Amino acid sequence: MRPHLSAVGRSILLLGSALLPLSGEAQLISLKTVPVAAGDQFLIFPSENLGMGGVTIALDDRSLDPFVNPARGARRGESRFFATPTFYGISENNGNARTLPVGAFMGSDKWFGAAVFAVQQLQTGDNQVFPLPLADLGIVPSNALSERSATNQYAFASLGRRFGGGRVAVGASAMLADLNAVDGVEHMYALSSAIDQFGHVEDYRLGLTTQWAGDRSLEVVVLHNRFDMTHDVTYVDWVLTDSTVWIWEQRVRVETNLDKTRTWGMHLGYVQPIGSSAWRIGGILTVNRKSHPKIPNYELMNIPRDPGTSWAYNLGVGASKTEGPTTFAVDFIYEPAVSHTWAEALEDVPSASGRVIGVGDKTIENRFNFSNTTIRLGVARTIDIATLQLGLQVRSFDYTLRQQDHVAVTNRRQDEQWMEWTPSWGASFAFADLEVRYVGRVLTGTGRPGVAWNGGVADRFESAGAANDIVIAPGGPLTLQNARVLTHQVGIAIPIR
Repeated sequence: MRPHLSAVGRSILLLGSALLPLSGEAQLISLKTVPVAAGDQFLIFPSENLGMGGVTIALDDRSLDPFVNPARGARRGESRFFATPTFYGISENNGNARTLPVGAFMGSDKWFGAAVFAVQQLQTGDNQVFPLPLADLGIVPSNALSERSATNQYAFASLGRRFGGGRVAVGASAMLADLNAVDGVEHMYALSSAIDQFGHVEDYRLGLTTQWAGDRSLEVVVLHNRFDMTHDVTYVDWVLTDSTVWIWEQRVRVETNLDKTRTWGMHLGYVQPIGSSAWRIGGILTVNRKSHPKIPNYELMNIPRDPGTSWAYNLGVGASKTEGPTTFAVDFIYEPAVSHTWAEALEDVPSASGRVIGVGDKTIENRFNFSNTTIRLGVARTIDIATLQLGLQVRSFDYTLRQQDHVAVTNRRQDEQWMEWTPSWGASFAFADLEVRYVGRVLTGTGRPGVAWNGGVADRFESAGAANDIVIAPGGPLTLQNARVLTHQVGIAIPIR
């Protein structure tokens, strides 16, 4: 079902980590409370299983594995150079991006590593606001190049070493992204006239893999991810300066919103064959602790909330079978999570019960309980030098919000559910000195939230009963426009000899 956006407008949106999946793996768990179609902005690494729905638990992905767990680079064969140009577009003119990652895998008897550098041009979506004569106010119009197009850069490096005759491997990696835009953020401020984004992402990982007799393997990953963005949002407000003759004046206002999330995580994975058959079975367990020092005051909500913490988990099982030219794999992952955010009083605030809420005490508390599920299914068939792939990923989102307003002395409960479907397809061609790969996929079940303009005036009010300004969704009802994300990735790999 589609979430009821008038209710979702009073919820938080944990967009920071939700928009930053580094891969199809589960080490970095994303949380979100609105089905935002954010695009594949962070799809910068090569993958052999992406066309199979991104199955990973019981089926190795030699191209992607070294970026998910740096110790898995020990499983790669020869050194090679690669490039994976990636393109995606979101329907209804909601944005697109073009990314060119280039990199290399390197290895010797004991040492191994990888490096990637990527540049990206991101085109933001059209704003849904009625156009205003901003040029007369000295403001850059919303269709200016600097507002519609942004350049992002990504860099990744890893290094590892084999021990015990190659049975044990240890590796470390670091990724840094210099961001001038995160896709989807512009629709969180639908009534703005301009948005300037800037910030960065840091991701650090330490991994270990070990192999035992019988083709059994265990992996461990410890990670730390830091997401820091700043949104300078420009608004043009209409203010009634003379009610006798109805004279209105335009006033320019700039709001600065910070978006910060810190994630610590640990991941365990185990895989083994089933007897002497062609089947393999595996399991994963992941724990993420997220701290949210600052969550932006998006227009889709009317409550302030600053700090918060989240705990997210992944419990998954997978199976795969490779027999002759055919490979089949399936993953099932259950993703429970809890999140607690709140607003703090900047001054003493009287509540409806007569109790005074002191400085630093909580004025509003939001407690989320997530119960999400992911299923991935994929099949591949090799015919001579060609391999064809088909896959499907289905994600079910289900959460309950319990909100306590200590100022108004009220309680509220809200339940939301939706599903996202991602069919995928791919083909690869392996020559003696060249490998060429194509993958396509389309994401459905998401959309772009916004505000439907109805010709009225955007009024904004301040509340003395909360720590920050409470922004009422003005000018029209909240909306959710359906959107599809279509992604194409082309990969080439050349051996280094």
